[in-house]
Amino acid sequence: MENKEILKRWRLILGSSSEDTIESLGGTDPLSAEELLMDSALSQIYGGSGSGSSSGMAGSGKSSPKLTKWLGDLRSLFSQTEIRVIQNDAIERCGLKQLLFEPEMLDGLEPDISTAALLLTLKDQIPTKAKDNARKYISKVVEEINRRLSDDLRRSVTSALNRREHSPIPSAAALDFRTTIRRNLANYDSERRLLLPERFWFYERASKAGSRTVILDIDQSGSMGESAIYSSVMGCILASINSLKTHIVAFDTAVTDLTELCSDPVDLLYGIQLGGGTDIERSVAYCSGLVSEPEKTTMFIITDLYEGGNRSGLLRRLGELRSSGVNVVVLLAISDSGRPIYDEKLAEQVAALDIPCFACPPERLPELLEAALKKHSLSSFTKQAI
Repeated sequence: MENKEILKRWRLILGSSSEDTIESLGGTDPLSAEELLMDSALSQIYGGSGSGSSSGMAGSGKSSPKLTKWLGDLRSLFSQTEIRVIQNDAIERCGLKQLLFEPEMLDGLEPDISTAALLLTLKDQIPTKAKDNARKYISKVVEEINRRLSDDLRRSVTSALNRREHSPIPSAAALDFRTTIRRNLANYDSERRLLLPERFWFYERASKAGSRTVILDIDQSGSMGESAIYSSVMGCILASINSLKTHIVAFDTAVTDLTELCSDPVDLLYGIQLGGGTDIERSVAYCSGLVSEPEKTTMFIITDLYEGGNRSGLLRRLGELRSSGVNVVVLLAISDSGRPIYDEKLAEQVAALDIPCFACPPERLPELLEAALKKHSLSSFTKQAI
């Protein structure tokens, strides 16, 4: 990228007050009409003496036509990562939460999970005119997560459940290539350079519906917004897999079973009430009642462990679940936005029960799911947490 183009970007970010400094570094070409519009909008977010006014951005009045156009024009100047930073700064720094309720504003925003979490937190305040647009925006975020995770999550379940024992029933999709090749090496024809197997080995296919149970127990306190979104999408993907019986439960100081909403992740997310208190012990008590075959049950509790209920009761119930054979995993966060904030003392007490306790970036969810279903060690995850 040419030096003048880099300087122009900095000029747009820093505002007109930086013109003297930019000029001393080599200067830039004059801003185009479109860039002047962006300069005006950026100055309203980041301050400075540009042509915009920060007071014109905030409040509950009509959204600025310039801002609406600017949201669409951002794509021509900034990368998606930069756009998301600017969007989030606009929301946090300039009191733009009310502007999120404007349909035009929502239509111009790039899909971003933190903005989706904010919308879900404020969903009861969104006026009727913007409800459809808010739902469409959240749908875009859900679709993006689905694209990232769906195929890999399904492969993880297949690997964990369908590849445990060999079967006498032939199936091309279940052919165990490695075992078949290894046990037929004596039949290799070196002249034709072909392996001529006398026998084939096939994996046992887990065709029995609901052969394993997965419970997702999701903390819906305000600090868990991004984790709740990832958990809900993951839950809907798992619920569509025939070999799993999936339960999705959300809790604050009350417990809500959302399993019936698994067919639509957006409906499921709208069933979550972000922003309440936290009673983890009560939710674990409820989830314990969903366990019929402990040895075939994996339970993920997605929470920052800031327990507002009975801490000793929570530890007792977790210990009972673990002793019964349930594979319990506590996820402090599902996020790629840095180290999570959580109750470190309670996390240490939970870990002492031989219950893994860690944060997980979204891209590692398929790997985590497979390891948990196979009851393999999760040490590669826990080393990054407590």
